[in-house]
Amino acid sequence: MAGPPAAGNAKWGDLGVRALSAAVLIPAVIADVWVGGIWFHLFAALIGVLMAFEWVTIVHRQHPVQFALHAAGAMCGALLPLDVGLAGGLGAVAVLAAISGVLAAFEAPGGPKWRYFGVVYVSLPAIALVVLRNDPDYGIAAIIWVMVTVWAADSLAYFAGRIIGGPKLAPRLSPKKTWAGLGGAMAGSAIAAVLTGLWIGVPGLAILGILAAGLAIVEQAGDLFKSAMKRHYGVKDSGRLIPGHGGVIDRVDGLVAVAMAAALIGSLRAGLDHAGAGVLLW
Repeated sequence: MAGPPAAGNAKWGDLGVRALSAAVLIPAVIADVWVGGIWFHLFAALIGVLMAFEWVTIVHRQHPVQFALHAAGAMCGALLPLDVGLAGGLGAVAVLAAISGVLAAFEAPGGPKWRYFGVVYVSLPAIALVVLRNDPDYGIAAIIWVMVTVWAADSLAYFAGRIIGGPKLAPRLSPKKTWAGLGGAMAGSAIAAVLTGLWIGVPGLAILGILAAGLAIVEQAGDLFKSAMKRHYGVKDSGRLIPGHGGVIDRVDGLVAVAMAAALIGSLRAGLDHAGAGVLLW
């Protein structure tokens, strides 16, 4: 009879599946970023709708009206800026979030606070991605830079956490996260940001690396936000769509947080039409 798996094997048991999933998904995502236009808007909408499905399944027990409101919010965030501008998209999201919140409060007064976050959570990242990609000069570069730095942060956090271990970062929310993992995320994100900046050919690489290290903290915070939600509802994964990664929310929790932060920084520095340049040029 075979004995229990070795601790080392258990520690790395999901690595092969995670790597295979990434090898399939990453080229497809980058190709869509490169093509841009309506295809990228549709991609952002698809991600938002899949997030909406998972959120509503967990938080609203598959409530069909809540799914319709959440999915509509994601599509408004991704598609309305094409026709009515950012203000119109934000206005539509606000209305849908208000309707969702009133419905949730009416059906279960005093229920969990998570019921009021969903529409905003699945909609604002779609808007952020669209804002960054729509920069006519640096849209592609900005999206790729954001994705590469997030992927590097996630990967280095994974390896540092398992190799170094040590004190837990937030044991009540995510027992596997360590301070070593956070350090790995910051280092990996900074290195990836500088190397990507060199490839793009932008100035201010030192500042870009520091910015990426800060965004790695945002990335980890996005992961902890999701973990807190899942822990409250007693679920392990947000879904089962992506082998080795769980659901879509499990895969993009850090990305959506960083995209929102990057879009905000870029817009404040260079305006909505040049948010990509605002993130990359220092």
